[in-house]
Amino acid sequence: MIKIQPYREENVVYHADTCAALIDAADRKKIELNALGRYTYPGERLGDETIGLNSVGCWNANESQDWGLDWHRNEGIEFHFLESGSMPYAQEDKEMLLTPNHLTITRPWEVHKVGNPTIGMGKFYWLIIDLGVRRPHQEWVWPKWISLTEKDLLRLSIILRQNEKMSWKTDKKILECFKKIEQAIKTFDKGKKASKLRVLINYLLVLVLELLDTDDVVLNESLTDSSRSVSSFLKELDNDLSRDWTVKSMSDSAGVGVTRLTHHCKRLTNLTPMKYLFIRRLEMSKKILQEDNGLTISEIAYKCGFSSSQYFSTIFKKYEKCTPKEYQQEKKLVSL
Repeated sequence: MIKIQPYREENVVYHADTCAALIDAADRKKIELNALGRYTYPGERLGDETIGLNSVGCWNANESQDWGLDWHRNEGIEFHFLESGSMPYAQEDKEMLLTPNHLTITRPWEVHKVGNPTIGMGKFYWLIIDLGVRRPHQEWVWPKWISLTEKDLLRLSIILRQNEKMSWKTDKKILECFKKIEQAIKTFDKGKKASKLRVLINYLLVLVLELLDTDDVVLNESLTDSSRSVSSFLKELDNDLSRDWTVKSMSDSAGVGVTRLTHHCKRLTNLTPMKYLFIRRLEMSKKILQEDNGLTISEIAYKCGFSSSQYFSTIFKKYEKCTPKEYQQEKKLVSL
């Protein structure tokens, strides 16, 4: 296995999920796993015949499980399908319990999790296709071996990109297609079944398009504009407040220009990007101070992205009318 190449833009790096919990569960014989993958995804290695297909497989859990796939992102579009059992599932801010014949679809780099916190017993399939994008407003580029007509592929892309529905109840044709994909995985034998696998994936996409066309899907073009990219970036910012951000590096990470970042940020938060960053850093510092986890004021300052403890204390007192230490002591008294 080799590590998946992250998406890089300026000094911003996006890493895909490695499915470590899944691999560990298979190693411990908690599940039966059949998979093909490239990079750090599990299974027999995929070759050049299927470039763009990063992971495909299924697991069968016949006993209570002690693991789950916590919030994570994948670099491609991912299809999940539950054949039997039940499975806790969440996508962005929506949670549900999957039951047999449920199909879910996550867009590239859309946050989701399987399990709450552990997975359920059942047979679960997945398929990840890299579309070469990292933000909602970027155009999808399907692998060259995807053989749908240009019109059908465009229609499929539009529906998948411009709706917020995350799950569908499917018919037997999709179930049978996933079963055939499983058989192709089991007999893959170093790429000897690559053609069959490609045909089956193309057929699955045709079936998904038919399903979406017969469903009452509400399309919303705003889901693919730069505003959604900025909104996604702002949601992720709390996970990386210690970085030495500039407006330029923030706009690069959001995948938009500085002007668009500033416009959307002010519309979404009523603040400029740097002001929003400052407020988030301040709020995080207050949360850490309340937790009383033994960190020094300097450690808290650097953890939240402030350049020095002196600057942090000065700014904190300006906005909270007390020093960080006084704030911490006051919260201790309140909790007693």
